[in-house]
Amino acid sequence: MMTVQKNDRKWFLTKVKKACREFSLIDDGDKIAVGLSGGKDSSTLLYIMRALQRELPVDFEVNPLIIDMGWGMNLTPLKDFCSSLGYELTVIKTEIAKIIFDVRKEKNPCALCAKMRRGALHDAALELGCKKVALGHHLDDVIETYFMNLIFTGKMATFHPKSFLDRKGITLIRPMVFLQEKTTSSVARNKGLPILESPCPANKNTKREEMKELVEEYSKRYPDFRHKFLTALRNFEPDNLWKKDHI
Repeated sequence: MMTVQKNDRKWFLTKVKKACREFSLIDDGDKIAVGLSGGKDSSTLLYIMRALQRELPVDFEVNPLIIDMGWGMNLTPLKDFCSSLGYELTVIKTEIAKIIFDVRKEKNPCALCAKMRRGALHDAALELGCKKVALGHHLDDVIETYFMNLIFTGKMATFHPKSFLDRKGITLIRPMVFLQEKTTSSVARNKGLPILESPCPANKNTKREEMKELVEEYSKRYPDFRHKFLTALRNFEPDNLWKKDHI
């Protein structure tokens, strides 16, 4: 069984545990579904969740699952990885890829794809008896989502570390929101975590990739950009923004 070494704690687990405490992400008795995609971030998340089971003073259950889009991907490396941590991977087979690209022939497939994957993930979690779903979003995702909302929808918003979906009765948690993407990349590389290549035709050609480049550009120009953005989120004051009742 793959183990998490004690010295890992200093460089990434500390920030994850801080997020768990600050936002009350994990409680005693939780059954948590961990959404896997085959990418480095979600594999790192599962590795971290196993570490948290050893480190946090609460008892909780972890259930990794993946939504099979219908691409015919070889999931054996991911199944073996889950097994090495003491888990069994639940695979939810769908025809999402066929619906989006063959049936509907979507020119801008990402929004619909994300919606369908989320629906399948939440339903699968409920079938497993999980009321919480852990997602592999990190600090870079937080910032990129903010800029996507700002530039493409005219909103100043991003996702929260903890969100309750009242229609489903599910709570989404994001334990890695204080970690940068370079950290998840480092963990995945150093620990030899499985990374499956996405066969999606839209992969690496999305608006999010544009935002990723924008964030990287700002970070090169202003080295503490990510840190300052996180500080701004935590010190947000609604009265500093324009409101109709202030005009």
